Amino acid sequence: MEGRKAFGWAARDTSGILSPYSFNLRKTGSEDVVLKVLYCGVDHTDLHQMRNEIHNTNYPLVPGHEVVGEVVELGSEVNKFRLGDLVGVGCIVGSCGECLSCQSNMEQYCHNKIFTFNDTNKDGSPTRGGFSSAMVVHQRFVVRIPEKLAPDQAAPLLCAGVTAYSPLKQFMGSNKVLKAGILGLGGVGHLGVLIAKAMGHHVTVISSSDKKREEALKILGADAFLVSSNAAEMEGAANSLDYILDTVPALHPLRSYLSLLKVDGKLIIVAAVPKPLQLDAVDIILGKRTITGSFIGSMEETQEILEFWADKGLKSFIETVKMDYVNEAFERMERNVVRFRFVLDVAGSNLE
Repeated sequence: MEGRKAFGWAARDTSGILSPYSFNLRKTGSEDVVLKVLYCGVDHTDLHQMRNEIHNTNYPLVPGHEVVGEVVELGSEVNKFRLGDLVGVGCIVGSCGECLSCQSNMEQYCHNKIFTFNDTNKDGSPTRGGFSSAMVVHQRFVVRIPEKLAPDQAAPLLCAGVTAYSPLKQFMGSNKVLKAGILGLGGVGHLGVLIAKAMGHHVTVISSSDKKREEALKILGADAFLVSSNAAEMEGAANSLDYILDTVPALHPLRSYLSLLKVDGKLIIVAAVPKPLQLDAVDIILGKRTITGSFIGSMEETQEILEFWADKGLKSFIETVKMDYVNEAFERMERNVVRFRFVLDVAGSNLE
C-alpha cells in the first residue's frame, strides 16, 4: 500500500539531468518516522548514480543522502523521536539487523543494507532520496540533530562528515601528534581537515594544483599544503605522514602518495572511484604500508560526528542553493568550483 504523495527532482536517464517528479511514499510502518525534508547535501555519489556509473541505476532516480528534516508523523512503536524533532538521514535506510555487522553497530557493512536511494525497500518499493519533499524511514536509521547545530550545517555531516570521521576515529586519543595527509579538498576533504585538526593532528592538504592553498591554510587551518604535481615538493615530504585520507572520487595514481607515508603508514580510501585504482606491490611492501578502505560510518558514528561538530563549535563551509539550481550545482561540483559543499534548501524550493 502507498502512503502520502511527495514531490522531488529525478534523473530519467544517463544524462543525469534532474527535473520535477511526483511519487507516492511507502506506507508508514509501526517503527517508521515521516519527515518533511528541509535540507539535503549534494554529493559526488549522487552524480555517479544519476549517470549510471556505479550501482546499476534504476530510473527515475531521486537522489540525496545527506537529509535534514522535521518529524511530521510517527509510527505507533517509535520511541526515539517526537513530532517536531529535527532529524537526519544518511546513506542507508535499512539492513538485516541480524548479521555480525548489524549486531556490532557496523550496519553499513551489512550485505543486505538498503541504500537511501536507488535501492529497494523491504516492501518492494523503490527507495528515493532527499531531493524530495518528504521521506519515510525506520527509526533505527534516523539520527537526532543537536540543538546547537544549524540544520543546513548538519546536512554535509550525514555522509561526507561521517565518511571522514569514521576512519579517523581510530586515531583519537593518540599520545603523540600525528602527521595527517588529506588528499583532495572537496566536500569530504574539507571536513576531513577540520576533523583531523580538531583531533589535534598536524594536517597537510595534498592537492593537484596550487589553487586551494590559501583556502586550505587560512580558511580551514591546515598546517601545510603539498602540490602533488610538484616533484620537488613531493620528494621533500617523502616518508613524513602517519596516514593519508584519500577523498578523490576520480581515477588517480597511488604510487606518489604512498611514498609520503612513514613505515607502517596508512592510506585510507573513502571515495567511490568509477574505475579501478592501480598500485605497485613494492610500494607497500618496502614501507610496511597499508591500503585500507572505509565506507561511510555506522548510525552510532553518524550521531557521534553531529555531537562532535556541535561540541567543538565547528563550521561546515557550504553554499546553499534552491532546487532549480541543482543541475548547475552538479556541473560546478564536477569542475570543483564550490567552497566546499552544496546544500539544497529543499523546503524553500518549488519542487513541482
